[in-house]
Amino acid sequence: MEEYTVIDREKLENYLNVVHPRVCEAVDLDAVLFNMRSMHRSLGEPTKLCAVIKTDGYGMGAVPIAHLLEKEDYVWGMATATCEEAYILRESGIKKPILILGYTFPETYEELVLKGIRPAVFRFDQLEALDEAAAKLRREGYDITAPIHIAVDTGMSRIGIKPDDGGAEFVREALGKENLTVEGIFTHFARADEADLSDARNKKSSFADFVERVEKENRVRIPIHHCANSASIIDMPEAGMDMARAGITIYGMWPSDETSKNKVAIKPVMSLHSHIVFIKELEKGTPISYGGTYVTDRYSRIATIPVGYGDGYPRSLSGKGYVLIHGKKAPILGRVCMDQFMVDVTDIHEAAEGDDVTLIGRDYDEVITIEELGDLSGRFNYELSCDINHRVPRVYIHNEGEFQS
Repeated sequence: MEEYTVIDREKLENYLNVVHPRVCEAVDLDAVLFNMRSMHRSLGEPTKLCAVIKTDGYGMGAVPIAHLLEKEDYVWGMATATCEEAYILRESGIKKPILILGYTFPETYEELVLKGIRPAVFRFDQLEALDEAAAKLRREGYDITAPIHIAVDTGMSRIGIKPDDGGAEFVREALGKENLTVEGIFTHFARADEADLSDARNKKSSFADFVERVEKENRVRIPIHHCANSASIIDMPEAGMDMARAGITIYGMWPSDETSKNKVAIKPVMSLHSHIVFIKELEKGTPISYGGTYVTDRYSRIATIPVGYGDGYPRSLSGKGYVLIHGKKAPILGRVCMDQFMVDVTDIHEAAEGDDVTLIGRDYDEVITIEELGDLSGRFNYELSCDINHRVPRVYIHNEGEFQS
């Protein structure tokens, strides 16, 4: 099982200063629980939540977050983008259902069926291959069928069947496969994170009408209907259906600037920390970093931070971003390097070598949010959190300290 460190909150400062002083990402599992419970309260019973923890939990650690959320009764299971991500969860001991939201290749089908991992299906050849994979396992003595979720394309133009006659024929064929179990049917909104929700509401109606049609035609009730993503959990709770897929909001980030901020309370989950390793005094007219793109316009005190784009910290923050030192903003000067960057501490007189540096998070009354860094760097919050890579160690904060997985 993948190893990770979970500590009580009061131990965090010592951990950041002693164990991983160069750089460390702190992931607040208490905030994860707060966010999930807040979304569930908004949706109400009997809607379940599916925790979307693809891309290693949006860069924050899929395994510890899955272990935490598996204990929550209202959590149906987890969702990943790839079978490899799903295998990691199974190998770490996750027992609840895992849904793969992207395409799965035929070579993986036997293992998916054996491990009870649910693929999204939308091609006829998938149905044939999955049915044969499950039939082969049954011939080998396994009492097993392949649970599947049918993807419906209502406007993303990405994957999924169309909600039309052709799509209805696909559902009919899926339901007729002896070795498949149609556990779910779902769609994904392309525009639920906009202030004008008319498109998302239309797509929800289109999806609901299609599901009603195929269930009536085939005289079945597909157990799990799901269409709501993070944005629609907040602004369209009526789209909750049997299950909603919580993604970015698990991690305390907003789907967009247009998403309501006062309907569902969420807390930031991730913060990023480092230290000043060197302070030098420079005369006016001294260039800083590669290319000399910044030249000091006064006597300056410049601090070096041992983090760079090799850690996933955006190079595009060069000359734009800032960090927090003693609760004050220290602007980035010159280009961000692969492993280091420089900030101006001329006006932070108390700044000294070894001082704490906050790259993302709160320091006294000042806060750097992932959303703000995304705007400054020309990325957006999803991308930025996913890009902080595994050269950056992670520590997990939980009020009960070590928990059993």
